[in-house]
Amino acid sequence: MTSSSAAPASDVVSLFSPVTLGDIVLANRVVMAPLTRSRSGSSGVPGDLVVEHYRQRASIGLIITEGTYTSHESQAFVGQPGMVTDEQVAGWRRVAEAVHARGGRVVMQLMHGGRATHPDINGGRRVVAPSALAIDAETHTETGKKPYPVPEALTVEEARTALEDFVAAARRAVEAGMDGVEIHGANGYLLHEFLSPASNRRTDEYGGSPENRARFVVEVVTAVANAVGAGRVGLRISPEHNIQDALETDRDDVLATYGTLLDQLRPLGLAYLSVLHKEPEGQLAQELRRRFGGKVIANSGFASVTTRDEAARLIEAAHADAVAVGRAVIANPDLVERWQGEHPENEQRPALFYATGAEGYTDYPFLRAS
Repeated sequence: MTSSSAAPASDVVSLFSPVTLGDIVLANRVVMAPLTRSRSGSSGVPGDLVVEHYRQRASIGLIITEGTYTSHESQAFVGQPGMVTDEQVAGWRRVAEAVHARGGRVVMQLMHGGRATHPDINGGRRVVAPSALAIDAETHTETGKKPYPVPEALTVEEARTALEDFVAAARRAVEAGMDGVEIHGANGYLLHEFLSPASNRRTDEYGGSPENRARFVVEVVTAVANAVGAGRVGLRISPEHNIQDALETDRDDVLATYGTLLDQLRPLGLAYLSVLHKEPEGQLAQELRRRFGGKVIANSGFASVTTRDEAARLIEAAHADAVAVGRAVIANPDLVERWQGEHPENEQRPALFYATGAEGYTDYPFLRAS
């Protein structure tokens, strides 16, 4: 009788092993985190510069695009791309074709900014949220910093319209050739605003209990999965991130809210769950992973930069199936090659992260040219 305790070397899982997330096959487990870069102008149409930016990074296992608005009202940033008009669909089709031509995979992050916007950003339109509570901070508009306005609380019917916008944008993304979509339920934007008891003070079916606060997110994700196929759909969450006043400071409530969310989504068989949390190997993140029951992308690098060693450790210790990386991917279009060969990285230029041109966007050198 032979021992089966030692796996063949080829079966050892590393950061550079292939992995399948639903219907999407990745060549490696490095994922480009969704990164706001503000390069799509007033039209929200990805142009040549955006196409080149994503094309350069096609060797990453999976590119998740920057948050892309699902309705004009939901735009949260100056220069943010959208998935509303035919011109935007055409721009994103060029991105998908450029990434695929280099053997890459790309999904679109669909985002409704909720109360985290301003009429000077979204074209003078309404600012909406679960409840009429403003973020106590300022946002960047084309004419400078301005306080966030008090949003209008969505009616149930208006919430249904927002859901339909997510579905329509998902259909457009697939039509444009994207490999799938990621629904943005994190970082204090609309879906996260429903989840957090600090931003959701509703008394109807969408507010109050953890189950009610999770309800709208469940409905959105389910509707999108039904429209384009669950194997093409991921969800991003950020429990306890405490950003943009979407506070979640009661661990018991966090576990109840996100636990019921994932219990209800588990039967769908989604492509993946992306969890932004400072302790991806910790008790909360791992319990949510268990409740989800599918593939999980870990993302710890919001306050601190994710390093090669951390990413490799998360995979080798089986704390996640893939790792989302942000700033290192901005500065190194060939990050996988650099990390695999343990080569030095380019210096990051944070002052240019949210600029408008090629500098600090498409001009970072590749290893073979640096």
